Amino acid sequence: MRRHVMQTAIGLMAALGLCAMAFAPAIAQTPPAGGQARGGGRGPATPPLIMTSTAWEDGGVIPDKYTQAAGAGAPSPELKWSQVPPGTQSFVLLMHDPEPVLNKGSKMDITHWLIWNIPGTATGLPEGVAQGELPDGSRQVSLRSNSYMGPGAPAGPYHHYTFELYALDTRLDVAQQTAQQAAETRTAVINAMDGHVLGKAVLVARFHR
Repeated sequence: MRRHVMQTAIGLMAALGLCAMAFAPAIAQTPPAGGQARGGGRGPATPPLIMTSTAWEDGGVIPDKYTQAAGAGAPSPELKWSQVPPGTQSFVLLMHDPEPVLNKGSKMDITHWLIWNIPGTATGLPEGVAQGELPDGSRQVSLRSNSYMGPGAPAGPYHHYTFELYALDTRLDVAQQTAQQAAETRTAVINAMDGHVLGKAVLVARFHR
């Protein structure tokens, strides 16, 4: 009986050894998380799109120079971005104020700046972008004009003005519209972006009177 048990154990160990040998090649070829297997396989993850401004740090207070405290014609701030995804053909930049929706329950928050068809070779926007359609084909609109509209939150809690940059694998066939059609234009741009977003970056600025 004892001899039979020992023979059974030896048989099981041999079977397990054969299983380990069968799976060894597959285990050896499996790359570590985020790594790349020899001879092909998925490479490292693409670095995220990054957007910054020389005017404030992310989450900081936007200077009055770029707000309605300086008047209706306040210039847009300089923006820069890097780590652009391969295949980017154009960018869309949306600046909006989410607080009115949170406080009043409206369907769409305030569009302070929407600019689309920024060339895919661009690495940023200069301070004081001109009004209307630009020579490079960029189109823009806000609630009040075909240009940037600075923050104008009243006294009280800070509003969080959110800049969202999208890298797209295409240009958008959305026409330049008037400020009165800002909401419709924003909806059209967002719908046209669907399925074409390669990357996104977010930058936040706070402001109140």
